[in-house]
Amino acid sequence: MTLTPTTLLIVLLGALVGGAIVLLVRSLVGFPVDDRIATTTKPLVERLEALGRRVPFAVGVFVLTLLLTRWVVLAIACAFLVLMWDRLFGGARAARHSLARLEGLAAWTESLRDTVAGAVGLEQAIPATSYAASPSIRDDLTTMADRLRVRMPLPDALKRFAEEVDDPGADLIIAALILNSRLRGPGLRDVLTSLARSARLELEMRQRIHASRASTRRSVQIVLGITVAVVVGLRIVNPTYVEPYGTPFGQIVLVGILGLFGAGILWLRALATDETPERFLHFRKAEAVR
Repeated sequence: MTLTPTTLLIVLLGALVGGAIVLLVRSLVGFPVDDRIATTTKPLVERLEALGRRVPFAVGVFVLTLLLTRWVVLAIACAFLVLMWDRLFGGARAARHSLARLEGLAAWTESLRDTVAGAVGLEQAIPATSYAASPSIRDDLTTMADRLRVRMPLPDALKRFAEEVDDPGADLIIAALILNSRLRGPGLRDVLTSLARSARLELEMRQRIHASRASTRRSVQIVLGITVAVVVGLRIVNPTYVEPYGTPFGQIVLVGILGLFGAGILWLRALATDETPERFLHFRKAEAVR
């Protein structure tokens, strides 16, 4: 039995639709989560759920590109581009959220310092400062305050708070609070003052880095959009100019061209990525709720 181009297109389209359905079902049903909080399991599940939400758009782009160009390789590349859009061109929203979270932590540390200065313990100061905190960390602080109200030990509540905030800038602050909650030594106000100043300096540095790399992200999106528009436009407006790419050998050549183009996009994406220090506080769930 010989495979005609039409049969090959049907098989590829069926495989793509089948894979999309599997990813969509798995993202809706969910995945088993390990008992370790600080692992990549939860972020992996979140990425797969976002991937499942983009599957219908990827299928639509695949079908539309295939109908317009009749190039299977280009249709698959466009569908893959839709699926991996956040990984290739995202990051700005996450960076802004990280900046807002760090700014909220700095402001909360200053508020906590002023509250502790009034001879108030951490168990009373944390709930008192949670309501006026920044919206970026208010929910996590309110949750920690609720845990303290139900008599969860302060070190355990701080551990859970560190995992929920999930920011390297918060680990230093929370580590100091955990040590103070166990040792109950003097000098907490001075330590919080230094930590708040350090958080402000880190925030300023991250803001400068984010502003300098925003133009690179925009350049990557512009280059990609123009390239895809030119390729699809040539195929529709002047099909004889790109007719050699419609042959089997031309599709193989197109794979190489798209591979080189993808490598360039990944390189530009690496240049636009905001690199932050790794976290140093990691706890098991059993440890955190013991």
